[in-house]
Amino acid sequence: MIFTGVAESLQAVTLGNKSFVKEFVIMGITNDPNLLHVLFVLFLLIYLLSVLGNTSIMLTILIINDLHRPMYYFLGNFSFSDLCYSTVISPKMLSDFFLERKLISFIGCVLQLYFFAVFASTECYILSTMAYDRYVAICHPLLYVIIMNRRTCVILTLIVYTGGLFTAVIHTSCTFILPFCGPNVINHFYCDIPPLMELSCADTYMSKTIIFSVVFCFGLFSVIVVLASYTYIFFTILTIHSSEGRRRAFSTCSSHLLCVALFYGTVFFMYLRPASDYSVTQDKIVSVFYTMIIPMMNPIIYCLRNKEVKEAVKAYISRLLVHI
Repeated sequence: MIFTGVAESLQAVTLGNKSFVKEFVIMGITNDPNLLHVLFVLFLLIYLLSVLGNTSIMLTILIINDLHRPMYYFLGNFSFSDLCYSTVISPKMLSDFFLERKLISFIGCVLQLYFFAVFASTECYILSTMAYDRYVAICHPLLYVIIMNRRTCVILTLIVYTGGLFTAVIHTSCTFILPFCGPNVINHFYCDIPPLMELSCADTYMSKTIIFSVVFCFGLFSVIVVLASYTYIFFTILTIHSSEGRRRAFSTCSSHLLCVALFYGTVFFMYLRPASDYSVTQDKIVSVFYTMIIPMMNPIIYCLRNKEVKEAVKAYISRLLVHI
């Protein structure tokens, strides 16, 4: 109800600014009939794997007591945000594949952009929180339990989700406060900021500047947290004398570093590149990568590269078999 009220308020503002568009037409990924069936099956499989992988991680962390630790608590929230922001986009996109006119209402477009921005921003902030967690675990192992206690984890989680909500409000407001009084065809497969800006019949400079500034400032802060954390981690690992100790310390960070590189790289490329470099085709390809492929890859990266998770699952299954 709260978010519906926000959307209605935004629509009222835009209508006050002579915005006459009641619905948008989404062009989708491709109009090539030879590719439709192949892409539909491919993206459906990717989405199902994403749902299965992220749900499995959340349930595994929830059920297995050995994983009730800060690192996996944040990983569970990371999987939750992955699942949510993929689900905001994928079902609608898949259902549109074989429709002649792919329509989305004005309110539906507002809500899609808002919730996508909420969970995508939240994921960005969770990644920096996970980096801080690894910093404390490796650089201050004796104080880890004291610093990363339950209260700290809850506070960090509240900050992360509050930041996501705030960022989404800024992005959505700056986009839909603009008047849309003419073309309503979105050259994309979901309601994203750049193609929506192209449809506005007003000057978008101020909105683009605000959105760029928010992405840059919050993104820069997140990147600084990640870089600072891993700089300290790197020098701490160098002081470990045993090669096995160094290997174990690095293995706890490698999965997270890979996820950070994939997510930040694609998002910064999307929203921080110069407007002159904007390409619709390029934009769609990168969007597919971070809205569908990354949420599918993250569970694979963590499960296949995390020996501790695999051992905890094996131990849990063994205990279950003993009681059968």
